[in-house]
Amino acid sequence: MSRQHIAFLGLALFGAYGQALAKQPCEKLASLKLPNTTITVAESVAAGAFVSPIPTAPGGDPGDFKDLPAFCRVAATIRPTKDSDIKVELWMPAEAWNGKFRGRGNGGFAGSIGYVGIGMALKQGYAAASTDTGHTSPQMTDARWALDHPEKIADFGYRGIHEMTRVAKATIKVFYGSGPRHSYFGSCSNGGRQALMEAQRFPQDYDGILAGAPANFWTHLLDKALADSQATTLDQASYIPTSKLPAIARAVNAACDAQDGVSDGILNDPRQCHFDPEMLLCEQGNAEECLTAQQVTALKMLYAGPDDARRHKIFPGYLPGAEDGPNGWAPWITGPAPGESLLFAFSTGYFSNMVYGKPDWNYKVADLDETVQANDAKLAKILNATDPNLTAFKARGGKLILYHGWNDPAIPALNTINYYTSVVNRMGARETDAFVKLYMIPGMQHCSSGPGPDSFGQNGPTENTDPRHNIQSALEQWVEKAIAPSSITATKYVEDDSKMGVKMTRPLCPYPQVAMWTGKGSTADAVNFACK
Repeated sequence: MSRQHIAFLGLALFGAYGQALAKQPCEKLASLKLPNTTITVAESVAAGAFVSPIPTAPGGDPGDFKDLPAFCRVAATIRPTKDSDIKVELWMPAEAWNGKFRGRGNGGFAGSIGYVGIGMALKQGYAAASTDTGHTSPQMTDARWALDHPEKIADFGYRGIHEMTRVAKATIKVFYGSGPRHSYFGSCSNGGRQALMEAQRFPQDYDGILAGAPANFWTHLLDKALADSQATTLDQASYIPTSKLPAIARAVNAACDAQDGVSDGILNDPRQCHFDPEMLLCEQGNAEECLTAQQVTALKMLYAGPDDARRHKIFPGYLPGAEDGPNGWAPWITGPAPGESLLFAFSTGYFSNMVYGKPDWNYKVADLDETVQANDAKLAKILNATDPNLTAFKARGGKLILYHGWNDPAIPALNTINYYTSVVNRMGARETDAFVKLYMIPGMQHCSSGPGPDSFGQNGPTENTDPRHNIQSALEQWVEKAIAPSSITATKYVEDDSKMGVKMTRPLCPYPQVAMWTGKGSTADAVNFACK
């Protein structure tokens, strides 16, 4: 037999992987016995027939499921402790399984199954799973479920994703007659924290991990949210209304935009921008185009990040740039009124229900130093994923890609650089580069959006799955073919809608490189930039 015939046969077998391995009818999985696990649903779902159990699926609507292929739907409840109630859903293609498993993470305080995310993975041929991490919440900022439930906090902190992965892999093996050839996990925000928790605590779970904007230093991130809430609301005059954010953004761009050689509303590396909020001080009175003295002080604190009594940095501050916009500082930091931002809700709910266990806890009288100590003492070991020792993950061939928008208004980007640097310091630059890459995204806000190019395959399938344009494909190529990713071309669509056409493209460079314009050609075209 010729090499060409062998290659063709191999491709044919790979394409029929799912069909060739199928051993069990889906409904028979209802009787599957796994430790601490109860199968509650095992049903075959016809193409386009799935209806979400909740009125509107997170991140989408019921219409998102009309183009799903036929699949085997398995729902399970996992109870590793008496107070655990971890809900999991696993969707497995009825045909043409690609032989891979993809785990999905959660944003905020979790509390729901990510149907849209696993649906996206299913359409690409993956078996995919999601979990609520052990509780049901109507909103991502809701932490009331945690009050007096330490085991539920542990399920949220690290156990839920691992239990989901354990049950999913075992079920896949029974259904197809073979486990997944490769397993991947990808998510952003709290999902990025979950991703790093998997690499650190459970290195055998996944071959490739994509961690976006990780909230991995969870305790100190919420300390910062508390400090910011106090800085902007204890004195009513310190509050910066959303209406003033455009003026702040314009002043930052006027001071720093041209530093990278291109005036495009995007700061290549905001660390090089030394914007002084004093520039916006009102000469007299108060107006939308300027800041009062109290507002200037508050803005400086937001950029700087809080220090403890010994002047040690508790958590990095926000970097200048992209303060304006519907997904910028307005929903996360300022809110429509004092005490109505997302981070205010996160911090007050967290300290009330998780740290102090007092629904009437009052943030206004909290002492930051005492709060940091109490927070770390109780929850750092459960919620933080800051261990730089990834030796076990590397030894089993694991690959990790981190990414973060420079202008993230929810989780300051310097946190991810700090973690990456800690891994380099612990394991060495060459050893780290062999299995970890970091991409910092100019002009991107939280997980997406912002003035910069924010579409590079991080949130699910895109039209371009080429590894040079898709970070998930780049991760899989690294795992399966040992081809390390280099630059990845990101796209900015007109009004953030791919149907409206491309506004610009820009290469994303492995940190610490940045994309610099060559001085020739359009600055809207990635081919005219080089990583330096």
